[in-house]
Amino acid sequence: MNSNQLKVLCSSIILMLLSCTSSKYFSISKVEKATIDSKVDSVLKLMTLEEKIGQMNQYNGFWDVTGPAPKDGAAASKYEHIKKGYVGSMLNVLGVKDIKALQKIAVEESRLHIPLLFGFDVVHGYQTISPIPLAESASWDLEAIKKSAQIAAEESSAVGLNWTFAPMVDITRDARWGRVMEGAGEDTFLGSKIAYARVKGFQGNDFSGTNTILACAKHFAGYGFAESGRDYNTVDIGNSTLHNVILPPFKATVDAGVRTFMNSFNEIDGMPSTANVYLQREILKKDWKFDGFIVSDWGSIIEMIAHGKAKDGKHAAEIAVNAGSDMDMESYLYIANLAQLVKEGKVKETIIDDAARRILKVKFEMGLFENPYKYCDEAREKATLGKQEFQDAALDMAKKSIVLLKNNNDLLPLKKEGQKIALIGALANDKSSPLGSWRAASKDNTAVSVLEGMQKYSGNQLFFEKGADVAIGTPVFGSETIINTTDKSGFDKAVLAAKNADVVVLVLGEIGFQTGEGRSRVNLDLPGVQQELMETIYKANPNIVLVLNNGRPLTIPWADEHIPAILEAWQLGTQSGNAIAQVLYGDYNPSGKLPMSFPRNVGQLPLYYNHKNTGRPGSNEPGSVFWSHYIDEKNSPLYPFGYGLSYTKFEYSDIRLSSNTFSGDQKITVTVNIKNTGKVAGKEVVQMYLKDLFGSSTRPVRELKGFEIISLNPNETKSVTFEIDQKLISFYTQNNKWEAEEGDFKVFIGGNSNATLQADFKFEN
Repeated sequence: MNSNQLKVLCSSIILMLLSCTSSKYFSISKVEKATIDSKVDSVLKLMTLEEKIGQMNQYNGFWDVTGPAPKDGAAASKYEHIKKGYVGSMLNVLGVKDIKALQKIAVEESRLHIPLLFGFDVVHGYQTISPIPLAESASWDLEAIKKSAQIAAEESSAVGLNWTFAPMVDITRDARWGRVMEGAGEDTFLGSKIAYARVKGFQGNDFSGTNTILACAKHFAGYGFAESGRDYNTVDIGNSTLHNVILPPFKATVDAGVRTFMNSFNEIDGMPSTANVYLQREILKKDWKFDGFIVSDWGSIIEMIAHGKAKDGKHAAEIAVNAGSDMDMESYLYIANLAQLVKEGKVKETIIDDAARRILKVKFEMGLFENPYKYCDEAREKATLGKQEFQDAALDMAKKSIVLLKNNNDLLPLKKEGQKIALIGALANDKSSPLGSWRAASKDNTAVSVLEGMQKYSGNQLFFEKGADVAIGTPVFGSETIINTTDKSGFDKAVLAAKNADVVVLVLGEIGFQTGEGRSRVNLDLPGVQQELMETIYKANPNIVLVLNNGRPLTIPWADEHIPAILEAWQLGTQSGNAIAQVLYGDYNPSGKLPMSFPRNVGQLPLYYNHKNTGRPGSNEPGSVFWSHYIDEKNSPLYPFGYGLSYTKFEYSDIRLSSNTFSGDQKITVTVNIKNTGKVAGKEVVQMYLKDLFGSSTRPVRELKGFEIISLNPNETKSVTFEIDQKLISFYTQNNKWEAEEGDFKVFIGGNSNATLQADFKFEN
């Protein structure tokens, strides 16, 4: 026996002695002063090549685990793989009973008793559904967003889950892409802050308790820049956009301690992300020192064949693992091919060791070796789901997410007594669409509808008419949604209700499954016959409050021109109707700000505030066409990034700098006064933008670099101060590194990205 064999034997004896006598999993964490890395190495030495590869294999739930074990077919093969230790993770298995049964097979029947991870798309809640992430981002309230993720973690962990495939931190500038609803919008600075908050909400500061779960930063990288806004499409971007726009939110998740990443479906510059060595090995694992693991997106490894990158499944497995993709989600290619690829010398076993080590390390960090059933408590499951405190938090988050887009003549808030109100629109009585997309664990028809929310205010006469259905039939996840384009049979009743009302509340928009994965749109207008319904109601009674329920920015130029009051209410989750009603009646003063620009026309897309100036931003010659513009539409958005009104008004004044120059590690401050000039208390998101006038590469016209939420009573004034330092003005330069360059800057402060109050300063290196 050589020395290496002796070491393996000794490790095996020690580990077996430390295993719990009541079950067959390792209690490694009880070894005093032992580091997690040494524990991982000890386990790794006991593993066969096939068992290491097994840790890199993830399966979808495949049979009724409380019934008899499958005897033949694919399900039987997967079942045997769990018993052999050839599975590292499962997804889409829900409930303590089923998860515990599967975990029991892994830790009590496999040779080394290594526990499984259980993942699920807990995107904006488990059973208690918060607003879709884009809506939450409209709050700009990082603590509320963090709390929303905490609640999602607590509910999902109570049913046995320990891993969510969230947050999605893709920056996107194209509202045609259906997955805009999953992210934080178009801005890198805001997106980075929200990414950090979401990871902290899901994971907390450690995994010592049972109410935190693994977060997963996705999709690495560039998915939100899919050409034409078409899902899964090609991405074609330059190095500056990659580093300055796309990557910072991912880096923020690493700074927050995220333990898993997911690569993306798209390719960049001819390279599918699953095969991208530069992204996965050079940037993430080397430069950023990320020591968690990367999971593929669903089937993204096998999809490299369709991309034209891999000739067959074996080749795809070789490319993916060498590029740094540690775990295979639902391609079955690692488990089928990696052992042979190692034997052929096409994949080094050290690559397999590194991937397995990363996965085992996360399992140790979570305490699963010490207690693989730590999340499997049926009593906790029953006591946790749908708790009232979760409902209260969902309501708070929903109210903070609403954006007031227009309010001519102070039509809002509505009076609480003495009015006849016609509530019109199928979405006003819809209890499923407000749940949005990515809410698979919730129950249909559990959201509070707008009708139910408004009925709680009994001082007015409220009449409801559907007007017209948005969709034909009941849409479901994964199936095509058929939009109603012909049935207007309910128009007459809706018109009659509008004629007899003092005010019309018109609820229009998208149903819950018109956004999300695979739901790109060519047009962003109101689907089906809703635009015609709105114009018909307007002729009967123009005193209209338009409430938008949608998962993305829409093109509503007609409404902006004609409708006096418009409320962007997104898809707000379980407490949707209560939140909308409280804003409509003034019990909550809206303070949300848009995280994405609203286009005037879909032809403007992609559209974003922090665009480049171009060499011809305008023309000094009247009538000239030789400048960057459209001949049939304005360049500007209908509603800009950062925009949102209140039931009161805010006045910005007296911008002042502590100094007009700074250098090196020095800092300067910029201060501004904000006064509430209205009649009610309100909150304002004070926003600071910087413009770098010139650089080694061209710079955006302005960039968000700070924000603060303040509350002001009528006639109250507060001063808000932002700090500017070298880090804040740094960008990824032509030197291929992050650095601050000497030059002149402008700072703008205001209530949206069109802020005009400004000052100048200079940085001298």
